[in-house]
Amino acid sequence: MDFNDEYYMKKAIEEAEKAKALNEVPIGAVIVKDGEIISSAYNLRETTQNAVTHAELIAIEKACEKLGTWRLEGAELYVTLEPCPMCSGALILSRVERVVYGAPDPKAGCAGTLMNLLTDERFNHQCQVVSGVLEEECGGMLTDFFKELRKRKKEEKRLAKLGLAPDEGIDIP
Repeated sequence: MDFNDEYYMKKAIEEAEKAKALNEVPIGAVIVKDGEIISSAYNLRETTQNAVTHAELIAIEKACEKLGTWRLEGAELYVTLEPCPMCSGALILSRVERVVYGAPDPKAGCAGTLMNLLTDERFNHQCQVVSGVLEEECGGMLTDFFKELRKRKKEEKRLAKLGLAPDEGIDIP
């Protein structure tokens, strides 16, 4: 792990906070090239109702647009959660050199947890992978988000049983 890895992961965490503010899963990403952040993004899947608006894909799209090329050779992606199969494929295809992630994803992680697409030599490009950078902070954001989401859904069910809409909540013992 490089000293800069923590710095850039903190920038990805700032992006994840933006997602959280929109009630999106708090995942953020930044792409760095030559020591400069060239793009940043956060999950927008719920906002857009579009399955492909993951933080990584939005960041890749912005970086390609900024650089005027689909080849992101020499670029590094910092993301708070291990990339899924879709994002891993995009990282390979866009030629990102290095992927640094915070928390592992046991259900969809394709950078070493569930499988490892990013270093598979059968592809024409492989990414260097660094895992666990600020893992506790990144994982804690996700754990807290889903805990709060489950709590909110439970309360909505309780209110529905009482015939109330969630915004009509009253304190009933």
